[in-house]
Amino acid sequence: MFFDIGPMEMIALVILAVLVFGPDKLPKVIQDTMSFIRKVRAFSDSAKEDIRKELGPEFKDFEFEDLNPKTYIRKNILENEELGLQDLRNGFDFRKEMAEVTDAVNGTDTTAAAASAGAAGAASAPTSTPDRLRKREALDKDEPPPFDSDAT
Repeated sequence: MFFDIGPMEMIALVILAVLVFGPDKLPKVIQDTMSFIRKVRAFSDSAKEDIRKELGPEFKDFEFEDLNPKTYIRKNILENEELGLQDLRNGFDFRKEMAEVTDAVNGTDTTAAAASAGAAGAASAPTSTPDRLRKREALDKDEPPPFDSDAT
């Protein structure tokens, strides 16, 4: 619904309000709350208008929502086509880049794998598996387990 309150929480709040204030005082409490909210909104709107008047005519299009960093970035950077970010974002294929990095780490060639996959008509997994993915051989009784200084 609103403020991340679901229907069950709203029903629980209504029942709690009836129990706390009683059915006879509840309408008066709701009216007082609504009038308080209206006064706060009116005060907020008048304060915004006063700030806009004091800033001058060059800030007549100023929006207070722009003070939020997420809104500022979305409006001025992400939607700004002068920087060419949209072309960069559209030209970047994350999956392809990650596949190339993975193949480089594993020691396989992406161009050769792509050519063989295209020739075979189906994608095939690389035949060599990284050392970390291979099943470990059993250790001898006297042999200590391998020690990895980076892991400790």
